Amino acid sequence: MAPPAGKRVKGVQIFRPFVYGTTARPFNDTDNPRPVGVSPDHTHSWQVFVKGVEDTDIFYWLRRVQFKLHESIPNHLRTIDAETIIKENEALTGGKSGKKPQRAFVVNETGWGEFEITIKLYYDSKSGEKPQTLYHHLRLHPYGRNEAEKEAMRTGGEVIAWTYEEQVFNEPFEEFYKILTSGARDKGTPAPGTGRGKGKGKSASALAAAATEGDVKERSAMIPLNTRPGQPFSRETEEAELKRLREAEEKVQQMITELNKNVKAKEEELAALKASNKAAATGTSAA
Repeated sequence: MAPPAGKRVKGVQIFRPFVYGTTARPFNDTDNPRPVGVSPDHTHSWQVFVKGVEDTDIFYWLRRVQFKLHESIPNHLRTIDAETIIKENEALTGGKSGKKPQRAFVVNETGWGEFEITIKLYYDSKSGEKPQTLYHHLRLHPYGRNEAEKEAMRTGGEVIAWTYEEQVFNEPFEEFYKILTSGARDKGTPAPGTGRGKGKGKSASALAAAATEGDVKERSAMIPLNTRPGQPFSRETEEAELKRLREAEEKVQQMITELNKNVKAKEEELAALKASNKAAATGTSAA
């Protein structure tokens, strides 16, 4: 790939938050029956994805994602292109299919075992960035730091293994810098000049009105202030995690202080024993 034309914007870092991971659901006879043709050995349906925080657009900087699944799965190397998703979304605009526009790079599968998935990210060619590789472990069974977290997954019916990440573009090329800083806008509002298809006549304000209060802005580095169902990453969860880390640090410091006290007491005890033994040895020699 030829290097992008133009200069880099010196002294500038721009980051974009995103989420990747897997969601798995066990088959059951009520709301997740095993599809026809799926092997009876398969116990779960699952999906692996890369998406924006709160399902915001990431297609303007992330153009392709390759998912490497277990080799036992047919067509185990899956490549999803942003351009294909964008075209499919445009075809849905104004249609009557009832389908929602896709906002993520997604692979849906079924299976019975857990394994590591390799996720390779390909950026916009104007970025000049090399592909980045991530690794994610598919989880099918409830897990957590304690039994309460495991039970919450069992009750919820889904095993969610999601990771929050931030992609940093260090001193981006000028053209890519313009793309990244083209201006934040309300969720659901198309970029200026991109309206095409049957939905072209809809105003930006009408589309923006459908956005939920508190949504993050498109083409921004924002994350929500509060946690909502289906959106676990927010300033609220960030603060809770920081609090947990602070409490853990305080506990470690207390343990270190207690350990130092014990070590000092043992050293004093050892010194006393040595002095006692020396005194005893000196007394024996004098006798």
